Amino acid sequence: MSVLVTGGAGYIGSHMALELLDAGERAVVLDNLSTGLARAVPKEAEFIEGDVGDQGLVRGIIEGRGIEAIIHFAGSVVVPDSVADPLGYYLNNTVKSRALIEIAVKCSVRHFIFSSTAAVYGMTGDQPVVEDAPLAPMSPYGSSKRMTEIMLADAARAHDLRYVALRYFNVAGADPQGRAGQSTPRATHLIKVACETALGKRSHIQVFGTDYPTRDGTCIRDYIHVTDLTRAHLAALRHLRAGGASDVLNCGYGRGYSVLEVIDAVKRASGRSFDVRLGPRRLGDPAVVIAATERIRTLLGWVPQHDRLDAIVSQALRWEERWSGGEGGPMGVA
Repeated sequence: MSVLVTGGAGYIGSHMALELLDAGERAVVLDNLSTGLARAVPKEAEFIEGDVGDQGLVRGIIEGRGIEAIIHFAGSVVVPDSVADPLGYYLNNTVKSRALIEIAVKCSVRHFIFSSTAAVYGMTGDQPVVEDAPLAPMSPYGSSKRMTEIMLADAARAHDLRYVALRYFNVAGADPQGRAGQSTPRATHLIKVACETALGKRSHIQVFGTDYPTRDGTCIRDYIHVTDLTRAHLAALRHLRAGGASDVLNCGYGRGYSVLEVIDAVKRASGRSFDVRLGPRRLGDPAVVIAATERIRTLLGWVPQHDRLDAIVSQALRWEERWSGGEGGPMGVA
């Protein structure tokens, strides 16, 4: 039996494929390469180029490879882009997810793990946000993910399907063994951008807002290492295989760092100063977003292994140096 990883040529999906392979699983990656990179897929995984919304293709993969679980990463993830192109986001994140869920049900795939987001919460206040907090997404990105959560819950009530939706906070870092990292072109993640700036690949880094009610005036976010995140997915898969119930779980550490604290960590790791430009707030950025993590720790027995900011930043920087140094792509493939 195999696990289908949609969007497995992207940042988190490629790390998930590694995690599955390390655990002795068979990984089949489906990606249309709109933002992913074929060379990000581990050589030991089977890679199929195609769209997750193509039900005929997905049916053939499920039936031909004995797929018994789907881990669904494929989608668009940039909040400002979703505001500019809401219909594109609803197509890519919601309509195509509906098509995937439907074919999973028709092909009797019983286990489904969904890549959701903390953006479903909207403004959260300054305390860690729990999974049953009111949901008020502030962007089409957050709304599109919330719609998929609703579809999964309804499908699970009507069919022999169980799921775990994992609400990511801010994913960062790189594989500790150096096999993969954040390689997506035009990525907007803070740590990625700061590392690129430290290495001279960007002229400066922009800070959006310095007047928030936080300890230094900049936004505070909960940064989770990508490997801890993929291990949460693997724990969710084992939970479902053992007969566990469907659930929605936060993925974070329960503490946050400000934008300026992250930038200072990159400066420490790189030993370099760089141009940091302070600007006005962006529309819709909450001051503080931190995960309450009791549910995932209790239900899945999940224990983070890489939860120090300096380690997250150092591994991301090492990957960025390798990526910009001509050593080839992820997994060392030329």
